[in-house]
Amino acid sequence: MSAQAALAPAKAGATQIEPEYKPQESRGSALVVDDNPDITEMLAAVLRHAGYTVSTADSATGALAAALAKRFDVVVSDIGMPGMNGYELAQALRAFPQYRAVRMVAVTGFAMYDDRDRALEAGFDTHLSKPIDPAALTQAIRGISH
Repeated sequence: MSAQAALAPAKAGATQIEPEYKPQESRGSALVVDDNPDITEMLAAVLRHAGYTVSTADSATGALAAALAKRFDVVVSDIGMPGMNGYELAQALRAFPQYRAVRMVAVTGFAMYDDRDRALEAGFDTHLSKPIDPAALTQAIRGISH
């Protein structure tokens, strides 16, 4: 099919066939941090689908080391992790000039009335409660309110 035909308006009553999934152009690099490997992989898959190159860490200390070795454009982190938690990770990252403006999203099972405020105070840009809706995560990493 020619490019012109592909852009032509569909005829009334014609069946629309969605094109095969093609990864979007690269939006940059993302770091996913969660101590649960299944959740880490799910979050990483959503970010890959959204066009990010993804690195993962299974702890906040591992994430901090990765973030100091390479600058990420987006950080998605769990809050409740053993040792250093997500709040402490966000505060530590925000202390570095290269992470002051990086989009940071908290994903957590903590959904009490003050958990969102605590996440924002720690340095996260937004707070999502688990289970994570992939569309909400995609909007959150792009800075779109939902």
